[in-house]
Amino acid sequence: MAEGILVFAEQRNGHLMKAAKEVLTAGHTLAEESGTEMSAVVVGEGVDSLTDEIAQFGASNVYVADDAGFANYTGLAYAEAVNAAVNEADPAVILFPADSMGQDLAPVVAAKLEVGNGSDVTKVNYSDGKVTARRPVYAGKSFVDISFRKSPAVLTVRPNTYPPEEHPVNGTVQSLDVTPSDNALRVSATFEESESERPELTEAERIVSGGRGVGSADDFEIIEKLADALGAAVGASRAVTDAGWRPYSEQVGQTGKTVSPALYVACGISGAIQHLAGMRSSKVIVAINKDPEAPIFKIADYGIVADLFEAIPRFIEELENQD
Repeated sequence: MAEGILVFAEQRNGHLMKAAKEVLTAGHTLAEESGTEMSAVVVGEGVDSLTDEIAQFGASNVYVADDAGFANYTGLAYAEAVNAAVNEADPAVILFPADSMGQDLAPVVAAKLEVGNGSDVTKVNYSDGKVTARRPVYAGKSFVDISFRKSPAVLTVRPNTYPPEEHPVNGTVQSLDVTPSDNALRVSATFEESESERPELTEAERIVSGGRGVGSADDFEIIEKLADALGAAVGASRAVTDAGWRPYSEQVGQTGKTVSPALYVACGISGAIQHLAGMRSSKVIVAINKDPEAPIFKIADYGIVADLFEAIPRFIEELENQD
């Protein structure tokens, strides 16, 4: 009978991603609650050095798929590696980060295993051999609990839902005898590293986003200044990215990235339901908009009815005075 938790420990260029640490924390929490063990699988080239770090987050067993064929990400190839770990671990639950790689890889793994896939979940329960998960629906206005008819349950966990916590164990390490097939290597993906010193959007603890109310691409400089003062990432609404003011990699919303930072500052964003779907689970939401009827104020913890070009410089000044 399948039991236990298997976590996909995502890495980029030999670096364990923050999202991976969060999902490892989620896996450890679930394993403790269910009285089972958590295992992890790491895939790439030259990733043996990450096993000790993965074990620090509670992985009793670490499966390593290390091969030159895994140097660049491709869903089919990585799915072959994950499935090799599944054959060894026989888990009841497989967890992935709900980021660009995890959201692409999890459905491929689920399809190969012919099981269900739950995406963007915020809570997982595993007891009496049954797995249920909670995920937001209707742009985050409601939540639905989903269950699974077949095992294992394949899930992606929303970023920033489980803050990383170390739970060191003396985990065992097992190398997987797997190389990607020629068919799996037909397509690969390259993740370009941003030259910015700001944090990556989906991993950021703080985000400052701008909307159409910013006015122009040049005026986005004020958003960047506030983001730098807060040590935050820069986000944008779809209207902004469609206008070409900011790259699509910064788009937050239903057709962009889903984020859950500790602080989300929305500047000049009216609050269309598509945008809210990507950020309404943020811990604290601050909205700056000169329209007092803007929908964003309905979900904001703090609302400021003001011209952002007057309000933001005052914020920056106060932040600088605190240093």
